[in-house]
Amino acid sequence: MNMNEWQPICRVDDIPVRGARRVARPRGMDVALFRTGDDQVYALLDRCPHKGGPLSQGIVSGTGVACPLHNWTIELADGCARAPDVGSTPRFACKVQDGQVLLDPVELATHALDLAPPVAGPCGRR
Repeated sequence: MNMNEWQPICRVDDIPVRGARRVARPRGMDVALFRTGDDQVYALLDRCPHKGGPLSQGIVSGTGVACPLHNWTIELADGCARAPDVGSTPRFACKVQDGQVLLDPVELATHALDLAPPVAGPCGRR
């Protein structure tokens, strides 16, 4: 597959309005596709930079998503936390063509593989 090919993932309509859909990868954490109220689509790693919460379970408002764990708002366009919070989550290139959501297959296979999924609960503390 050459670098100019984009991988079809789903239709825009398959993502809930002001919601998300997770995309599993062979390696690494899932990617979350977000759809805003005006049908813009963004792709971020499904992990809040704060405590690793699943952003795909958050509520999209305007151009951000609120993490379901501690309500941090992460900007969809760049993955950065809104002030006063700090940090960012990796962003993935995404485009919409004829109602189809496309991701870069090279990025899906190689981007942000070094981030570990969060470990929750008492077993996570050592």
